[in-house]
Amino acid sequence: MATCGEVLVHLLERYGVEQVFGIPGVHTVELYRGLARSSIRHVTPRHEQGAGFMADGYARTRGKPGVCFIITGPGMTNITTAMGQAYADSIPMLVISSVQSRSQLGGGRGKLHELPNQGAMMAGVAAFSHTLMSAAELPAVLARAFALFQAARPRPVHIEIPLDVLVENADALLGTAPISIARAGAAPAAIRQMSQLLAAAQRPLILAGGGAIDAAPALTRLAETLGAPVALTINAKGMLPGAHPLLIGSTQSLVATRALVAEADVVLAIGTELAETDYDVTFAGGFEIPGALLRIDIDPDQTVRNYPPQVALVADAHIAADALLAELNRQPLPPRRNDWGAQRVTRLWADLTPTWDAATRAQSVFLNTVLQALPGAVIVGDSTQPVYSGNLTLNPDHPRRWFNSSTGYGTLGYALPAAIGAWLGRGDGQPVVCLIGDGGLQFSLPELASAVEARTPIIVLLWNNQGYEEIKKYMLNRAIEPVGVDIYTPDFVAVAKGLGCAAERIQGSASLRMALRAAADREGPTLIEIDQGLWMNEVAV
Repeated sequence: MATCGEVLVHLLERYGVEQVFGIPGVHTVELYRGLARSSIRHVTPRHEQGAGFMADGYARTRGKPGVCFIITGPGMTNITTAMGQAYADSIPMLVISSVQSRSQLGGGRGKLHELPNQGAMMAGVAAFSHTLMSAAELPAVLARAFALFQAARPRPVHIEIPLDVLVENADALLGTAPISIARAGAAPAAIRQMSQLLAAAQRPLILAGGGAIDAAPALTRLAETLGAPVALTINAKGMLPGAHPLLIGSTQSLVATRALVAEADVVLAIGTELAETDYDVTFAGGFEIPGALLRIDIDPDQTVRNYPPQVALVADAHIAADALLAELNRQPLPPRRNDWGAQRVTRLWADLTPTWDAATRAQSVFLNTVLQALPGAVIVGDSTQPVYSGNLTLNPDHPRRWFNSSTGYGTLGYALPAAIGAWLGRGDGQPVVCLIGDGGLQFSLPELASAVEARTPIIVLLWNNQGYEEIKKYMLNRAIEPVGVDIYTPDFVAVAKGLGCAAERIQGSASLRMALRAAADREGPTLIEIDQGLWMNEVAV
């Protein structure tokens, strides 16, 4: 007899799942009965939040949903933060948990790991949460989850399986075939209307977000056809090569870039929610789009949020970009103003570059040193100072090479487990770098042991400023006496070595290059600690 738990694993294989993150417990062991005989790899984090962040990082580099097996009750409360980050960033994640037996649901009888309504709690950080009331429902709910991942705005999905359903006979479901869903096409009428407005524009501009990440080649051709400057959100970095003459980067929160956006007569926003943390990180308002706004998004609701459009299209970004290109190629385009396009972008960078302060310049040297030593690296960031600088100044040449938790939901401790997942998802052996501060690392420090156990040779770059320096500055700027920000920081090198990692402290760019190259040749994880004060003094720019 094949139980529901065994058949679940079998169906996940058929949907192409290759990796699961989870911590086995008495309420999830029935899932593992099938897992041991499957082709799916399992990685054990040291905390369920780590499982969620690993699944997040895996999904971002692999382009497929990250999958977690999570225990009832505390396991689910632990993973909610990671699901919140994934929800904010539209990352596909499938969280499968146990729950009390059907006769015990909501009983309040003090059962092990009992919550009053686990599904309701998870609904706030998931596209949907479903309680499987019989094994027979399993194919339909999995089809629903993967339909969302394939053809809608991807977000976490939670499926909870009562303990008595997990052991039900599900032999009849073994032959179930996966269902594949095509993404939404582009409505011809909307494409014609948008192309007419873009063709007539003298100063067109493109704002692209993470929802368009798979449309990078088409978007680049579209920008070049229009001569349109392109601004990218943090999750969209790399969609245009870093040296592309039309690339504005991710500088939308800066005064000079806002002025450029305000000059545009037609703005195409594609795969972006136009949200505060990408466009208005001063949190004081001021980002405006006076020109005609055209919005393309896979989520109908998102096309009218934050900034109302003149024309909106619900479609896959790649299909829509290709359709716009085809329509624009059918008509002669009028000559553009000679002070727009690449010329205007050149002027923008000439205005921006002198405005970087000493800290931003020094941290940019740090990031460029990393990429010079490891040109193919993925950099997974936390909320820490070099990440904030990189969000503004760093422009990688390929998508899925720079992502972090400093925008959107804004969690701390994300980068370490997400880097583990990213390395597993990338699958090409190229370096994955975790860029994290001393405060953030203490949120998820035990996951270094997970990296050792999983044999993931991630490189942890620890930017140490002995506390929560950005929050301390924020408090001082508001005339608040700092409290709770000067935290104790342990000997991270000793801790990392104790957990099985290689570890060292470095000073200056030359020693950083040597440490990075040595780390890239290792089979296991490496922690490299950089003292902020020493770096700033030695690499004064």
